[in-house]
Amino acid sequence: MSASITALPTARRGEVSDSRKWGILITAGLAALLEVMDTSIVNVALTDMQAALGSTLSEIGWVITIYAIANVIILPMSAWLGDRFGKKRYFLFSLVAFVGSSMLCGMATSLPMLIFARLLQGLGGGGLLAKGQAILFETFPPAEQAMAQAVFGICVIAGPAIGPTLGGYLTTTLDWRWIFFINLPIGIAATIMAWVFLYDEPAQPGAKVDWLGIFLLVASVGSLQTVLEEGHEKDWFSSPLIVWLSAIAVVGLGCFIWRQLTVDEPVVDLRVLKHRSLAAGSLYSVILGMGLYGAIFCIPVFAQSILGFTAYQTGMLMLPSAIASAFMFPIIGKFGNKVDQRLMIALGAVTLAVALFMLTFLSPDTGENELFWPLMIRGIGTVMMFLPLTLASMSPLPKKDMSAASGFLNLTRQLGGSIGIALLTTFLDTRMIFHRQVLVEKLSVTDPAVQDRLHLFAGAMMAKGADALTATRQALALLEGMVHKQAAVIAFGDCFWVVGVAFILTLPLLLLLGNGKGADASAVH
Repeated sequence: MSASITALPTARRGEVSDSRKWGILITAGLAALLEVMDTSIVNVALTDMQAALGSTLSEIGWVITIYAIANVIILPMSAWLGDRFGKKRYFLFSLVAFVGSSMLCGMATSLPMLIFARLLQGLGGGGLLAKGQAILFETFPPAEQAMAQAVFGICVIAGPAIGPTLGGYLTTTLDWRWIFFINLPIGIAATIMAWVFLYDEPAQPGAKVDWLGIFLLVASVGSLQTVLEEGHEKDWFSSPLIVWLSAIAVVGLGCFIWRQLTVDEPVVDLRVLKHRSLAAGSLYSVILGMGLYGAIFCIPVFAQSILGFTAYQTGMLMLPSAIASAFMFPIIGKFGNKVDQRLMIALGAVTLAVALFMLTFLSPDTGENELFWPLMIRGIGTVMMFLPLTLASMSPLPKKDMSAASGFLNLTRQLGGSIGIALLTTFLDTRMIFHRQVLVEKLSVTDPAVQDRLHLFAGAMMAKGADALTATRQALALLEGMVHKQAAVIAFGDCFWVVGVAFILTLPLLLLLGNGKGADASAVH
């Protein structure tokens, strides 16, 4: 993830005690868990927030959108901010900002106040995620770095699964505000530990701040993320707002790239993309983000809209997958740099594809048992790609390019998730319409089987007291509901199939990566 945080001199690294190393590891893990958990914990409480704050569904959706926008803006800047203000100081500031804004979120009495607090929370959270991984690489010796990274990865992978489970429980038993208040004890503990365990380092302010570069970054990346988050809701380019934001994103990104390649002290050093392994790894990181977050998006929607699961039940459905990931991370971490990371990524991609292909056989009668093994396999495959992709992408790079490269790699994964969700949402609706038309064409009122089913439904309605005309209308509505549900099930299967195929078709990109063997992991941030 982004720039090194407490860059320990070589002499000092050897002096770090085991207790201090574990303190730093727990600090980084807690900080990462807070950030990734809050990307999903809000989803299950939107209805309650909407009722409490008197907003529409589209308005309350900005509680999620603004957090994602703030994240993608701060991620590429985190290396520069850490260097300019001091890396420990910036990390502590990010923690305090996250905890304080979480309190503001819980105390919000209006939608604008909540959205503003979520903006601050996203800016603070982006700093935590960007720095957390770097803490471990700077603290642990090479022999222990893979395992430390595995423990960190457990927090990153578990967060999106824990979020809906914890959010559903807190919203149901207490109140939606507690999904934010729960951050306070964890965040305060992480802040104290960061103050105690992390090493101080002097700031390295540059000659001047590239304010134009920052403005172009905020405008372009913020507009792009808004398009991805809101495009489907506003019917994409039929909305003038989406058209204008898309234009700002395209023009702004072009100007931002030109600015960063020509200015002496860029906010984001894009020159690192000259390294083939990083360019390929960043592209593959988009695919990983699409598959990881896209699948996490589709499965809960299927469980709640088709199977009728509650938010809490959906969270519990995802929990075994997170546990499987937690068990796999130490196993993958044990291999460290001993194997060709490209092979590990390829095995992970095939494993993920198998899990997704298994999900294409869903039906309206699918239950938890049928979902258990595909989700478990998905959790295992995700772990097999997560750490190896970082090592394979960055191991060939010189140390001077590591900080900038890591911020870009994580940004592409974040944007990949947003792109994946946006594309899959649109693809899902399109396929539902297509399959509904196909099913309707096969249903004829003159078909004896269709007539028998309608008579059966109508008889059931009349047995409950409905007159003949009302019973007929209700029977037709029931049949329509069955058609819609079946079309949705098939469309979800199409989504899983497309993502699985994408993993397979992009495997040749791995040939452009480094093998990750013998990498100086202390430089991989």
